[in-house]
Amino acid sequence: MTAVISFVKKPLVIALLLIVALLYLGESLSPGFASADQILRLLIVASLLGIVAAGQNVVILGGREGIDLSVGGVVSLSAIIAGNVMNGADGGILPAILACLAAGAFFGLLNGLGVTLLRIPPLVMTLGMLGVLQGLLVVIRNGIPSGRAAPGLSAFVTQPLVFGIPGIIWLWIAIGLFMAFLLNRTVFGHRIYAIGSNEHAAYMAGVPVRRMRIGLFMISGMFAAIAGLCLLGYSGSSFANVGEQYMLSSIIAVVFGGTSLAGGKGGYTGTMAGALLLVILQGILTTVNIDESGRQMVFGATLLLLMLFYGRGKAMRA
Repeated sequence: MTAVISFVKKPLVIALLLIVALLYLGESLSPGFASADQILRLLIVASLLGIVAAGQNVVILGGREGIDLSVGGVVSLSAIIAGNVMNGADGGILPAILACLAAGAFFGLLNGLGVTLLRIPPLVMTLGMLGVLQGLLVVIRNGIPSGRAAPGLSAFVTQPLVFGIPGIIWLWIAIGLFMAFLLNRTVFGHRIYAIGSNEHAAYMAGVPVRRMRIGLFMISGMFAAIAGLCLLGYSGSSFANVGEQYMLSSIIAVVFGGTSLAGGKGGYTGTMAGALLLVILQGILTTVNIDESGRQMVFGATLLLLMLFYGRGKAMRA
């Protein structure tokens, strides 16, 4: 009995149970909410959030109050870069991918250098970078939609690819497998947990802590860039604040999945469940006609409740 209770208390299990409960609630409020087609649409939206949350996940796992508030700005910038590079032509997809990855890595590098060399707290550094990115977006297009997604990219994100499942969902599954391998089967992954658990001990053991932390922010930037590219394919066009929604929601998805904000504990499987859970919750709020500001209030309150729940653990209090 004790083993069963302990199993049910695991964050991943809690998230999966909540997903089932929310789908049932959504179906009760709006028949068809839990239909196969609707679940597929929810998975597409969850994939976009889950890709951003993959980068957020590794930064948080790295500890030292690691958090990346600039992901929303990187998503928006990448969507605009991709739209301008493609401009509706399939031949521009590969150059757009390279340009977006370069941009994400560059701003992640700046975040990492600010945190490690200048000793700026991650919260302050990435929030400041978000401001820089928002200003840059206004300078680029003054908030006016720019460029168009290539038909091939839109088809990859929204149309069935294999077994009736869109390519974006297969990409998310591939990222999930990659993250599981990276975190559990590589030296790099073991070092992430090491510096997240005890940075000083990891440094004394020979782990290049500074380079690792810079690398984590670069990974976060590149995942946000990939999400921005895919978001362009989903929406067809871009605008200045298209990625704004992912700043808070990516953090909530990570915490929903059981990753400790203190670092060193958690994984991406739970984050994937957390992303899906959050998207289903958003769908229910939309169904009952809660506007964007109301949804943001609910997400903020959810994060506070999660912090209250998980913050009662010994690791977080320490």
